[in-house]
Amino acid sequence: MRRLIFAALLAAPIVLGTPATLPAQAPTATPAAPFSYRKVAVPMRDGAKLETVIMVPTDKPGPLPILLQRTPYGVPAAAWSAGQVARYRSLVDDGYILVFQSMRGRFGSDGTFTLSTAVHPHDPRATDEATDAYDTIDWLVKNVHPNNGRVGMWGVSYPGFAAAVTLVHPHPALKAVSPQAAWLDYWQSDDLHRNGALRLTYATDWVSSLQLDKAQNKDFVYPVTDTYDFFLHEGSAEAIDRDYFHGTVPMFTALLNHPNHDAFYTGQRWTEALGRTTVPTLNVAGFWDQEDPWGSWRIYEKQAANDPDHLAQMVAGPWNHGGWQGTGDHVANGAVPIGTASGDQFRDEIQAPFFRYWLHGAGARPDWRVKMFQSGANRWRTYASWPPAGATATALYLRADGSLTFDAPGAGEACRAYTSDPANPVPYRARPMSGTYLSPDWRSWEADDQRFVDHRPDVLSYVSAPLPADLTVTGALAATLMASTSGTDADMVVKLIDVLPDNSQAYDGQAGKLGDYARQLNGYQLPVAMEVRRGRFLASDTAPAALTPGKMVAWDIPLRDHDHVFKAGHRIMVQVQSSWFPMIDRNPQSFVPNIARARPADYVKAEQRVCAGSKVVLPVLR
Repeated sequence: MRRLIFAALLAAPIVLGTPATLPAQAPTATPAAPFSYRKVAVPMRDGAKLETVIMVPTDKPGPLPILLQRTPYGVPAAAWSAGQVARYRSLVDDGYILVFQSMRGRFGSDGTFTLSTAVHPHDPRATDEATDAYDTIDWLVKNVHPNNGRVGMWGVSYPGFAAAVTLVHPHPALKAVSPQAAWLDYWQSDDLHRNGALRLTYATDWVSSLQLDKAQNKDFVYPVTDTYDFFLHEGSAEAIDRDYFHGTVPMFTALLNHPNHDAFYTGQRWTEALGRTTVPTLNVAGFWDQEDPWGSWRIYEKQAANDPDHLAQMVAGPWNHGGWQGTGDHVANGAVPIGTASGDQFRDEIQAPFFRYWLHGAGARPDWRVKMFQSGANRWRTYASWPPAGATATALYLRADGSLTFDAPGAGEACRAYTSDPANPVPYRARPMSGTYLSPDWRSWEADDQRFVDHRPDVLSYVSAPLPADLTVTGALAATLMASTSGTDADMVVKLIDVLPDNSQAYDGQAGKLGDYARQLNGYQLPVAMEVRRGRFLASDTAPAALTPGKMVAWDIPLRDHDHVFKAGHRIMVQVQSSWFPMIDRNPQSFVPNIARARPADYVKAEQRVCAGSKVVLPVLR
């Protein structure tokens, strides 16, 4: 989550004074601040100095372990207050020297911030985020006292990557790492692309916020209320760079110059340098993470493949980006109640014991491999491996009558068709749309009720009968569409949706407020998994090719890892569409060398046909 430093400014209570009729009270001593505060410049191997804040507990004599977070979003301006401490009480009570550092080229740190995730394990002269972390840890254990010689790293999003990349060449004092919502490939399925389809809004807002101004997180200022209108008017990513950035956001320009999965991206895939897992690692992901839903799973997968000492662990739950560290208890997934404080439970019962054991040497060693807060059932589950043994790949077929069945279609079943018009793309959330960081709407859009597009003529919906019993899907989900297009390129978006019954929630019209009726949960279409596949990359992500008009081909669309229970009485829905705007840039639907540089004449209407054999495949645990 952008600018997520593990604290929130909590409002202090307002004191109105003592009524005159009461006796005067003796002055109360002001409690001591929970942490001291010091800002230093930590030297790196190349002479650069990085802005670093050190907060030492005032009530714990030590020696204490160090908990380090490296971030591009700025370090705390003052020591944590009592209110800020409250959210991390389980960590604070154990006692840590908290350290926050601005990454190279951000705020008060020397150098240039490039957003590069590349590492150089065989070049002793190179500097990267892994070497900066190594040098920082080395300086901290030698200069910050009283420490016990053990260092942990943690972080969500960019700080999560900064924690994870230390595993390439860990300092001997690094004893525990928790990468949360981290990533490993900008082209694949996290911040900047989804399977090669450019994440237009996020590339515009997030990348510019990090590169327009070294000394602040600078928001992109939209000239209109509805960002859907803004991106439609601009037309292409290149137009935004030309009209607004003028080449001052190097990563944005690089995205335009590298539309395919070339060495610009694969050369930054730092996990290729990972070997045997030697540092205890708590990987964390959110099933509804709107920014980085993919990378932490792949980091865990890479670690687990070479982990003889069982040091790698994986946690996931029904959380948006960083929701497990959020200011609330995370008791709802968007508008759908979870029924328990899953965020608090993660912090107190998983995160704190993990660091307590590995950094303090106290408590029991966490001996599990995988923990999931299973959505739908809303309960914690523990698995010996991921994916768990025993799941059966089960197909749900998209039928020509709009139904969704476990029965395969017979020979000759008809196709369904729709016209996709780039001039009227399907919105990814309800309009008007704010900028990414300008309203709370962005945080939970992946859990939004999908009825806002359900009856558009360019969205096909397939729905099952009410389920007679609970259906548990645990593992990697996938879809295959047998589809054709009248154009020479196309996108296919698949959404797997849990449709709540019409009697899910009592509605009292007499007590209701304006707008309540539309927000009730009756019939709510909760997306469980959503993903896009770009036709030009079906055969190769490095050498894109035009599609043959009218030719039916298989579109394999991975839907990532999940642990979800479709409850009895619920229905399962699949929606298929060919735009997801402006979260994903528009496909012109005519093949061009570079979609980011498409011209107005390149955008054409196309008829898409979805035919027999199309299905979603669910890993069903019985």
